[in-house]
Amino acid sequence: MSSFEESLRSLSLDYLNLLINGQAFSDVTFSVEGRLVHAHRCILAARSLFFRKFFCGPDPPSGLDPVGSRMNPAAAPAAPGVIPVNSVGYEVFLLLLQFLYSGQVSIVPQKHEPRPNCNERACWHTHCTSAVDLALDTLAAARYFGVEHLALLTQKQLASMVEKASIEDVMKVLIASRKQDMHQLWTTCSHLVAKSGLPPEVLAKHLPIDVVAKIEELRIKSSLGRRSLTPHHHHHHDLSAAADLEDQKIRRMRRALDSSDVELVKLMVMGEGLNLDEALALHYAVENCSREVVKTLLELGAADVNYPAGPAGKTPLHIAAEMVSPDMVAVLLDHHADPNVRTVDGVTPLDILRTLTSDFLFKGAVPGLTHIEPNKLRLCLELVQSAALVISREEGSANAPTSTAIYPPMSDEHNSSSSGSNLANLNLDSRLVYLNLGATGSTQMGSRMEGDDDSSHNNQREAMNRHDPTMYHHSHDF
Repeated sequence: MSSFEESLRSLSLDYLNLLINGQAFSDVTFSVEGRLVHAHRCILAARSLFFRKFFCGPDPPSGLDPVGSRMNPAAAPAAPGVIPVNSVGYEVFLLLLQFLYSGQVSIVPQKHEPRPNCNERACWHTHCTSAVDLALDTLAAARYFGVEHLALLTQKQLASMVEKASIEDVMKVLIASRKQDMHQLWTTCSHLVAKSGLPPEVLAKHLPIDVVAKIEELRIKSSLGRRSLTPHHHHHHDLSAAADLEDQKIRRMRRALDSSDVELVKLMVMGEGLNLDEALALHYAVENCSREVVKTLLELGAADVNYPAGPAGKTPLHIAAEMVSPDMVAVLLDHHADPNVRTVDGVTPLDILRTLTSDFLFKGAVPGLTHIEPNKLRLCLELVQSAALVISREEGSANAPTSTAIYPPMSDEHNSSSSGSNLANLNLDSRLVYLNLGATGSTQMGSRMEGDDDSSHNNQREAMNRHDPTMYHHSHDF
């Protein structure tokens, strides 16, 4: 050590002793968390613009209690001549004064000492949560009191801590660096979070949505950068890389839908250009999520409610009909799902429900749906048929079916002869359902259902069977 360095070190220690000795030559007293701290106006004013304005300026700063006080506002008032400090804790205030007096300070807590937020025995407190919290508090205090050199020193300390800190602490530092406009620390933390592998739906619970979007951008750029370092001799390699990115987006989207996080899906649509139709988001949500998720997804306005999926060309309403889910059918129809849209084989959602009803009533069971509830099946059929009727009327069809009930009222007074008279007023769909209820005992009704009606219905069932032999099972291939 040179004589100059030794002289500076001696000067630093001499000033620090003034602080340590407390009341010796002190002319100002602060009260922090109920404890008195004695200091010297001339040293504080010389080292901090904040204190210079506070002690000497014509318009001193508005006290030492900024917005966001950590102290209890109901605490007892300080004694006359004592300046209350409610903005920072006692430990942080002493670290601030220590730096102002000596020009140096150790922000890392004493090793092995018990600390809040640290349950590890004999911890060295180099990168634990308690050490990170102390550094963040010191950074905020340095910025408030205008001690920029201490702020830079704390920033370097935090940059060293986050390399070994937990990802939760890294995210805390990331948010703080953003608030404090510390770009170098922001860059370090954002890359660490991007490398963590945490899915966006988890990050969104700890970080603002726009920060999550920037993290995802970093991941995409990093992935593309790694691929650019590898020579591509064939064009299909590039296509494969793009397909991998799209697959990753779809997997993240499905995880977000599974956790009912539609806001994250909206973020992916806006920030990453996710195409909800090509990703079959609505089909997936109808089959695997709640009605509320489907409704919120539809309200984003980014998905086509009638989008045909896969080689079969099923729409979300086809899926809801196969599932016999009145909730899904209702919410889709509320958002203008078309009950008359056809698959590649010409099957409509209404066809599906008619065939399911016929199978259930005629055979007593539906293939693949062992626990079907008759009331749900009936409600689905009524909802879709009513929607089809409305569309037919809006189009001005002269042959629109009547609005009679799908199931005729049945009471004890109805016998086989009266049943035959009721059938005369029913449309084809109602007669089909009523036929399978067992009213085929009369010769009159049997003859009524012969011919084109039966052949048309059988042709629909055969088309549906060709369309998808496993269409009643709840694992749809879109």
